[in-house]
Amino acid sequence: MGTLILAYDIGTTGVKTCLFDVDKTIRMIDSASCGYGLYVLPNGGVEQDADEWWAAMCKTTGEVIARDPSRRDRIAGISFCSQMQGLVLTDADGVPVHRPMSYMDQRATEEIHKGIAYGPQIAGANILKLIPSLAITGAVSGSVKDPMWKCKWIEAHEPENFARARHWLDVKDYLTSRCTGRFTMTEDSAFSTLLYDTRKGHEGWSRELCRMFDIKRELLPEIIRSTDAVGPLTQKAAEELGLRPGTPVFGGGGDASLIGLGCGCTDLGDTHIYCGTSGWVSTVVGKQTVDADNMIAAIVGAQPGKFNYFAEMETAGKCLEWVKDHLALDEIGIYLDKHDVCQDPESVYTSLYDYMSEVIAQAPPGADGVIFTPWLHGNRCPFEDSAAAGMFFNIRLETGKTEMIRAVVEGVCYHLRWMLECQDKKVKTSRTIRFGGGGALSDVTSRILSDITGRTVEVVGSPQNVGSVGAAAVAAVGLGLMQDINEIGAFIPVKKRFRPNKKNKAVYDRNYEVFRKLYKCNKELFGKLNS
Repeated sequence: MGTLILAYDIGTTGVKTCLFDVDKTIRMIDSASCGYGLYVLPNGGVEQDADEWWAAMCKTTGEVIARDPSRRDRIAGISFCSQMQGLVLTDADGVPVHRPMSYMDQRATEEIHKGIAYGPQIAGANILKLIPSLAITGAVSGSVKDPMWKCKWIEAHEPENFARARHWLDVKDYLTSRCTGRFTMTEDSAFSTLLYDTRKGHEGWSRELCRMFDIKRELLPEIIRSTDAVGPLTQKAAEELGLRPGTPVFGGGGDASLIGLGCGCTDLGDTHIYCGTSGWVSTVVGKQTVDADNMIAAIVGAQPGKFNYFAEMETAGKCLEWVKDHLALDEIGIYLDKHDVCQDPESVYTSLYDYMSEVIAQAPPGADGVIFTPWLHGNRCPFEDSAAAGMFFNIRLETGKTEMIRAVVEGVCYHLRWMLECQDKKVKTSRTIRFGGGGALSDVTSRILSDITGRTVEVVGSPQNVGSVGAAAVAAVGLGLMQDINEIGAFIPVKKRFRPNKKNKAVYDRNYEVFRKLYKCNKELFGKLNS
């Protein structure tokens, strides 16, 4: 047996705690999951509870250790992969002064308008702030959901809480501080604040941007690499987690950084698509590139000297969860004799998602002309609009739930294609794409994605765990078990491959053309209803 590494995948709706055996491969030997709240507020706020994150970590760690108590003393390192662009402001003792704000939070409309959306503009940003931002960070904080504007919202609306703040942290950086008592931020999380001077590497923050946006520099913590050890696990944290005190805790990374690694995408030009709660298209590039018109930028990742050209959509797999909860299930109780098909003792399905995939496979490509827009919580790329919303377009008398559910999957894939084509305007994306996240568990979704994009789609083993694999990899480098992060590609074999079906191209191309026009045609109406 090789070296054991414990990786926490801190998602939007729950944690998955994964134990890996690292030798000549990175092999997951056990895992446990636990959910927690996502609090959506009527004013556009989306928050989480830091104690719920920690409680879920403690519970799942206990389950993994209980199955083999000898693991406790054999775990050589702890690492994290987490959601990004959250805001956790803590006091001097590391206690949050406000419930953490999710990356989905979009309350700071007034703050972003005051901060950047006035005067002479390019792509909606004040040119006198846009140009320095691009020169220093390679991007610009042009989204209401960016951490900077969340911070300004706290300052404006909760001044007493803001006055107590001493540390600005992202989600995983808060959790590493709770493990070690040390306050740091990895380079990728530092970049996501859009206050990080990429010209200086991991050396520091931009004082110029802090002055320009009126950010308190003293809030920003020490910057470290993903492979660096934050510190040893404290006695208190070890007792709560049920682990050995002194176990090294590594910086880890955000999901946007580590999921690509877990998919095996480490070489320049490698493209991966992720479909979890959110979704994205990411391509490994050698220099910083930005497309301000389409809200795409090359972001700092875990690989030194390389960047991830990154385009994000807010709700991808979340759309399927919405379908399960509100369309597939009879939630209003019209049918008195109803049951979950997966609970039948003779059922071959392990979840409703499996069943839905099987059902929509029977519907024709193009869902009989029904099109769904997957903007259930606004959108970020290739257009930034918090008022954008989901809709079913072209429903007719003969339309049933099967076509509507298939349209949701296709709508997510149409949007992924849109972002992929936007990336191709600036960089060369790969013809073969690695597909990760829970969406990649479905062969039906993988085939639809291949047909809609016209690309070969490859899926690795356990695609829902690729973030944890990436977290284990950076810890392995930190422990000296791997020489270089680039080696991870050899550790990640392809399990399934899907090639595009040319027969489906005409109908998908027709629907895609309509899909792209739906936002432009309805932008004003979204604004009237949702501003």
